Amino acid sequence: MSRQRTAWDDRTITVVPANKATWEDLRFVFGDRGPSARCQCQRYKLHRLESFRSFPVEERALRLRDQTRAGHPSSVTTSGLVAYLDHEPVGWCAVEPRPAYEGLLRNNRVPWSGRDERKDDESVWAVTCLLVRAGFRRRGVSSALAKAAVELARERGARALEAYPMTTTDALSEELHPGTVSVFADAGLTEIGRPTQRRAVMRIDF
Repeated sequence: MSRQRTAWDDRTITVVPANKATWEDLRFVFGDRGPSARCQCQRYKLHRLESFRSFPVEERALRLRDQTRAGHPSSVTTSGLVAYLDHEPVGWCAVEPRPAYEGLLRNNRVPWSGRDERKDDESVWAVTCLLVRAGFRRRGVSSALAKAAVELARERGARALEAYPMTTTDALSEELHPGTVSVFADAGLTEIGRPTQRRAVMRIDF
């Protein structure tokens, strides 16, 4: 668990592993409308031949609950972090070993273009989503989550952590919640590639 005092009003951001958060808190972060509520952070978790049309949002939520083990603090989980501003749930970070994200493994460009990387290397972790609730953005929550992701990956024995922010602020970027280059740079990651015009690959080696 990490705590960070914000500069804007002396309130405290606390970041915990998702299993130490309640399921109700995690659902509150994702909300009940908009792209995050529809996705339930399953974009990169879909199995081969699956699509969002093949199962309803309720099933996506059940999968997220199972993946995070939210509300089960004694379980061992590496699937995500939840941020609180004081005691209010305000943010989510998807972080775990990179092979857990099947969508990344099937993609031919992001994050693989121009790189010689083993896709099944579980010692490399990845951040695929940084979600902050509307009304709580630009208050340091994303930065706290990114730094906590670095801390978690290092503590769990990863040899590296990657992130894949988009460099635009258009509707697609908002829908995917990939984080920004500046947030990950502040957490110690360095840009190592641009597989597409809008997508960066950032990494920190431990």
